[in-house]
Amino acid sequence: MFVSGLFPSVLTVSALSRQIRSTLEQNFPPLWVEGEISNLRCPSSGHRYFTLKDKSSQVRAVLFRSQAERLKFALQDGLEVFVFGRLSVYEPRGDYQLLLEAIEPKGIGALQLAFIQLKAQLESEGLFEASRKTILPLYPQRIGLVTSPFGAAIHDLLTIIHRRWPLAQVLIAPVPVQGNEAAGQIAKAIGTLNELDELDVLIVGRGGGSLEDLWAFNEEIVVRAIASSRIPVVSAVGHETDVTLADLAADYRAPTPSAAAEVVVPDCSTVRQHLENHRVRLERSIRSLSVAWKGQVQDMIARLPEPRLVLGQFVQQVDELERQLYVKMKQWCRNLQVQLLSHQSAIWEKNPLIDIHRQELALVERGIRLVRGMSACILAKRHQTELWMSQLNQLSPLAVLARGYSIVHTLRSGKVVKQATEVAVGESVRARLHEGELICLVQRTDSSS
Repeated sequence: MFVSGLFPSVLTVSALSRQIRSTLEQNFPPLWVEGEISNLRCPSSGHRYFTLKDKSSQVRAVLFRSQAERLKFALQDGLEVFVFGRLSVYEPRGDYQLLLEAIEPKGIGALQLAFIQLKAQLESEGLFEASRKTILPLYPQRIGLVTSPFGAAIHDLLTIIHRRWPLAQVLIAPVPVQGNEAAGQIAKAIGTLNELDELDVLIVGRGGGSLEDLWAFNEEIVVRAIASSRIPVVSAVGHETDVTLADLAADYRAPTPSAAAEVVVPDCSTVRQHLENHRVRLERSIRSLSVAWKGQVQDMIARLPEPRLVLGQFVQQVDELERQLYVKMKQWCRNLQVQLLSHQSAIWEKNPLIDIHRQELALVERGIRLVRGMSACILAKRHQTELWMSQLNQLSPLAVLARGYSIVHTLRSGKVVKQATEVAVGESVRARLHEGELICLVQRTDSSS
């Protein structure tokens, strides 16, 4: 039985819990504890509740929302961790617990674990599949850069782009590339540039740094923005040995910003040489084709068996060949002119090599002269053929008869009479005229004329 005054004081359960809590909090400084996470709960409040255990003991642990939002990796049951916090008591149950301020995974860094976890998640969604990649444009006209406006990366990108492909226009979206705000602004810049219809390609990146410096390019928001971009994206983060999740999601991964610039734009000198090679091959093809067609025309003329019968068909074939040659040569020249002018209009203002323009005009002029020369050659051959036909007609026996001459045959033998002495007076002969014939009686002969 309780006797009043026998004990100096009596505590309530709540008071006892408060004293235990006060004693623990005052006598135990913040400390590191090693254990395995179990019974993890993640309510809508954003706090994290779990049990930290080893083989023989366990203690409750609480990670409040403000600290949980700063975690780079995801907590999960079975994960061995080091936790830092202070001891306290949850008074309603009288349980002592750890109020955590930091958590680090055991055996691997927090960032590395977060990288592995997010990579596995996004890989399972197919964000890194090769089938999602888009081919980069060969000759980009407008290029978007998502990077810091300061530092060596932006300088290298602009220098190489303007040196290799001066006609390209560059649109810069300046963003921080490290720090707490970097990931959100990088993703926002990618989305904003995707709203512009005229951009051909994006370069997203920064210079080298530590894993912490490059971490913005491992954030989920950035990776998803790159994967969903309708504009082809080239990642250029850090150095060749640095691989980020942004690299895996991009359409092309360049080892450095300088390499990204060289991949995105062609070398204008190489393009000029390519055009020159095309011009040389085109001229060679035109010359070869004209020689072949000229040989065909000459061969057709030489093989005419019946000039009067075949000549009409041959003239038609020559006309058709002339028409086809003219149409094809005109089309080739037009296509070449359009191609050269399309490049000329873009390069003209920035390219000091004005002789390229003169070469283009000279090439077009040579094509026109070649068309005119071939047309003149074919007309000359046609005129020559018509002249031969006229000469053949003049030498025809029927043409001679048409001028008033006749051919005389004897009636008895049908022999052609060439001299007056070959017939006798009183003999009948047949005279063939241009139209019809006459039966004549020889009354006298005269061989003096």
